[in-house]
Amino acid sequence: MSLQVEKLEKNMAKLTIEASAEEFENAVQKAYLKAKNRINLPGFRKGKAPRAMIEKMYGKGVFYEDAANALIPEAYNKALEECELEIVSQPEISVTQIEAGKPFIFTAEVAVKPEVTLGEYKGVEVPKKEIEVTDEEVQAEVDKEREKNSRTIDVDDRAVENGDIIKLDFDGSVDGVPFDGGKSENYELVIGSGSFIPGFEDQLVGAKIGEDLDVNVTFPEDYHAKDLAGKAAVFKCKVNEIKVKELPEADDEFAQEVSDFDTLEDYKADIRKKLQERKEREARNEKQNAVVEKIVENAEMEIPEPMVEGQIRNMIEDFSRRMQSQGLTMEQYFQFTGMDAEKMKEQMRPEALKRIENSLVLEAVAKAENIEISEEQVDEEIAKMAEAYKMEVDKLKGLIGEYERDQMKKDLAIQAAVDLVTDAAKEV
Repeated sequence: MSLQVEKLEKNMAKLTIEASAEEFENAVQKAYLKAKNRINLPGFRKGKAPRAMIEKMYGKGVFYEDAANALIPEAYNKALEECELEIVSQPEISVTQIEAGKPFIFTAEVAVKPEVTLGEYKGVEVPKKEIEVTDEEVQAEVDKEREKNSRTIDVDDRAVENGDIIKLDFDGSVDGVPFDGGKSENYELVIGSGSFIPGFEDQLVGAKIGEDLDVNVTFPEDYHAKDLAGKAAVFKCKVNEIKVKELPEADDEFAQEVSDFDTLEDYKADIRKKLQERKEREARNEKQNAVVEKIVENAEMEIPEPMVEGQIRNMIEDFSRRMQSQGLTMEQYFQFTGMDAEKMKEQMRPEALKRIENSLVLEAVAKAENIEISEEQVDEEIAKMAEAYKMEVDKLKGLIGEYERDQMKKDLAIQAAVDLVTDAAKEV
């Protein structure tokens, strides 16, 4: 096998790969042996027809396609080992010579990892974010916990009020004609939630249990059921139950029930501390994103289109796996959303390009700063993963091969680069 490399514009390259005439002949012979049992030829038992007779009947190149399909991956992989370029896309293959007694020649057009010229990456300026936890935010967290620990109680001595939870019978009609989905019994509704047609819940305020009343509404013009959009409707309603949500008092006893603290004051102090830590993490993430965006702007590189296409494919495959985990196929997702494959590709393109640029620039920073990840650091990361997955460290190590360890080194180096440029940035 021989290889010639031609560099093209926009970080593309053409590999011309040549397999010897002998290698090609061996591939054709293997294709014949694999296919002969499927070929019927007059005068010969099935599978016993000589190759020469089959080629005479069907043409000299009858086995060429199968031979090429078998030979190309093997020859291409050998070329990759020999090639000094860092290839970042699937090859676009073209056969340029396929003939008996001659070398088999094909080309593979590929994208090459772009060179990055770094601009300023240390000391870039990003907006400073002030971190403050307010009393209102602390109280909101307390109220969320009160909501979780609330109970509902029946009310039978008054009419419906805003905020009540009611059970309701309703039967809707347009011009006296019932419509699909317009009838239900003992439907649970929170008054003021806005989950029904505008105006519906407001007219139930003041209704008493067992009382019949008509609720008049008009469906919105953009209502999802086109046959009802913009039409006036009447719902015959009856309230069957009224319930209210009772929240526990925010006091020391409540704090003892929902936390490890004896007093409400200590419980709130812990909430404040956790909110502060969360806001600091969020601010750190925002700062990291702003810094990386800045140093990418300062850098120069030319991203080959096949590299972007490959990233988009990976993102779509990842999205598809997540959909499948929720019981949806991509076809169903497209049907529900009105999206299609081409629209999704275009929608993902900016994010795909951003991911590539970020990765390339941070790799360049790691290289410029001589950031190297040791085996011990990889082992530490594996130990953290084992703890998160509740697995034995040695068992997890056994599942991680050399490729995965190399990828972990690359990811850890990129994170170290992120930390370096973030710590060096100036907040103004």
